Amino acid sequence: MKQPKTDFDAIVVGSGPGGATVAMDLSKSGKKVLILERGDNDPKKGTFFSTLPRAFIPGKNVVMTSQAIPVVRAITTGGSSMIFCGTAFDPPVEMLKNYGVDISAETEEMRQDVPINPLPDELMGAGPQAFLNSAQDMGYDAHKLNHFIYPTKCKLNCQRCMYGCPYGAKWDARSFVDKALENGAKMINYAKVEKVIIENKKAIGVEYKHNKEIYRAYAPKIIVAAGGIGSPLILRQSGMRSAGYDFFFDPLVFVYGKIKGLGSGKSIPMSAGVHFEEDGIMMTDFNMPHLQKIAFDLQVLKVKQAFSYADTLPIMIKVRDELGGAVSNNGWVNKPLTKNDKLKLDKGSEHAKRILTNAGATDIYRSWKVAAHPGGTVKIGEHVDSNLKTKFDNLYVCDCSVMPQEWGVPPTRTLIAMAKRLVKHLMAQDQDQDQGQATKKEDLVLAVSNQETTETPLAAAAS
Repeated sequence: MKQPKTDFDAIVVGSGPGGATVAMDLSKSGKKVLILERGDNDPKKGTFFSTLPRAFIPGKNVVMTSQAIPVVRAITTGGSSMIFCGTAFDPPVEMLKNYGVDISAETEEMRQDVPINPLPDELMGAGPQAFLNSAQDMGYDAHKLNHFIYPTKCKLNCQRCMYGCPYGAKWDARSFVDKALENGAKMINYAKVEKVIIENKKAIGVEYKHNKEIYRAYAPKIIVAAGGIGSPLILRQSGMRSAGYDFFFDPLVFVYGKIKGLGSGKSIPMSAGVHFEEDGIMMTDFNMPHLQKIAFDLQVLKVKQAFSYADTLPIMIKVRDELGGAVSNNGWVNKPLTKNDKLKLDKGSEHAKRILTNAGATDIYRSWKVAAHPGGTVKIGEHVDSNLKTKFDNLYVCDCSVMPQEWGVPPTRTLIAMAKRLVKHLMAQDQDQDQGQATKKEDLVLAVSNQETTETPLAAAAS
């Protein structure tokens, strides 16, 4: 059978933190990389209306569970890093070591590519500072959080982090994609990958839809990085039917309070926080744009509060939820919260209410539930090995879907480290293959040489 033409050394499906890092590092090493991204690559304007088609379209970016909990993701170049708050939580290094994955070195190496530091005092808004002061006053282990932010590019009283920072102050995965393109990689936007092409238990390419047409692209390495919902759907269509079950999605709620004299409330979200690691609860300040607050308020029928933005301090409660549920074949999420999940949200909300009360807040109320960071749908140790390889040769997965268990904090820093580790593995694999081919060539040359050496005297004697 004639082998298809391979125009690339690797195909990366998706351009979030995992996929973008793989594409950047592979292209930096001289590999020809094709990035297939389902979403757009339009400029970052930092507005609600530019973000709407990327992150707030029901049925595409936002899917509802049976308990009416919206699960949010961004479909665009850069993935959900375009709408995240830029927090750089430490990876669960020790937990991953239990699964044979050591990202200690990569966790430090990434500092060469991204900023990871707490915010300077001048960028702490009035709301975050009020939260931090009140929490510390009550004895909580509250502190500033590390951010993927370049402070010198940041604007005071800004609230555009979740709309895609137009100033380049907040790092997002698009910067890695740009570097990959500078290194010669190619990207096709609005390319929805349907499946990986498998022959003889080996991945040889992908099939994708673009402009209503079906195309195929081929490469000796395929890296699926389409996210906790997208990746298992692609893998199911590729022969891995068990992907997409028993996962986590980090449910969260907001608790609001009014504090006189707080001002506009515009600030970098998640500037400070408290992590109750044993309880699986994380609590941070959370400034959000007014239009988003209106949407959350109307969900719980807080009409008056929806149109009152000044002097408001939102606190976010995010919990480590139990594994469960399933991603349906059409991309919907069927995952009810367990009793323990609800108790954690309640417990975290009580912490937030006490902190708000201590800060002098009134009119305290709680939002409806939201979920983010779906992961664990293609787990290490179950669907992929410690090198993120699937049961098919040449097929790898590198996004939040591979996380082997729930851990309840933003995953970006972990995904970058895992992607860097994967690239090292792929490069070492290619080097071993090249050395193997070189050795075979040397052996062949030696065999021919030996044959000529032994035959020549015989030929001379015969003559």
